[in-house]
Amino acid sequence: MSDAMGDSEPIAASPDLSEEKLAAAPFIGARLGLAALRRVLDGHRAWVEQRPEGLRATLTGIVLAEAALDNVNLERAELKAANFIDARMSGANLSGANLHLADLRNATLIDADLSRAELMEAKLAFALLAGANLSEAHIVRTSLRGANLRQAHLLETTMERCDFSKAVLRDAQMLQAKLFDCDFANADLSGANLYHSVFRCCKMQGISGAGSHWGTATVQNCEFRRADLTGAQFDRADLRQSSFWRALLMGSSFQKCRLNGADMEAADLSGARFHEAATMSANFRGVNLRGAQGLTPTQLGQARTDRETTLPDGSRGPFMLGSGSHRPCRL
Repeated sequence: MSDAMGDSEPIAASPDLSEEKLAAAPFIGARLGLAALRRVLDGHRAWVEQRPEGLRATLTGIVLAEAALDNVNLERAELKAANFIDARMSGANLSGANLHLADLRNATLIDADLSRAELMEAKLAFALLAGANLSEAHIVRTSLRGANLRQAHLLETTMERCDFSKAVLRDAQMLQAKLFDCDFANADLSGANLYHSVFRCCKMQGISGAGSHWGTATVQNCEFRRADLTGAQFDRADLRQSSFWRALLMGSSFQKCRLNGADMEAADLSGARFHEAATMSANFRGVNLRGAQGLTPTQLGQARTDRETTLPDGSRGPFMLGSGSHRPCRL
């Protein structure tokens, strides 16, 4: 473990943590010295490898703030309420670990493996998780406010009531993820891949999502007010009852998308594509549809337009059957 721990000053050792007490549940708020931590990690490695002398790491409530733990192996470890504030844990293996109530604020977890981890009521605000793997993790009531998850992997991850406000998820892979009542206000999801994911009752207002991919995703009752989704792809997605009020959606694609009851009021949809999209009761009041492609008279007739709507041919609404204003002009 010399490489993982580095040569930095070790956390002060506690004289209370004898060999016998290390085998038992440690005290909440106790600190481990370098030698004691190495013994725990060596025993845990043996446990992972199913050797008879192995002992699963149980570090409930342990304080490892500012510790150098790069490439440490804590796979399936018991880390409930552990304190890793400002810890350096790049490349760490926390797969399947119990991180309930753990505090990882400002921790560096670049390329760390948190797949299948339990993160209930944990704190990861402003943590650096670029390239980290959180696939199949269970994340509930956890704060990731301001965290950097650029190019992170969240495949089939379950997230409930989490705070991702102002987080960076640029180019993140969130395929088949399931999210309920999460807050992504002002987060950066530019280029993120959310293919076949499920978002319900999530707050997405003010997000930067240019070039993001939402193909076949279910995005219901979500709030995208004033979001920048320029060039985003929503092909075959279900956006029923979601709000895109004043959102920037220039050049976005909604082909075969379900927009029933979606609120697009005052959004900029110039140059967007709507081939075979379902638009029954969609709110296109005040929407800029100039140059929008694939809209038929039937689709526009089923949506709600008004005098503030700019129709695909550049004329003002409301749309009237037989007007030909569904034909896009050149941008």
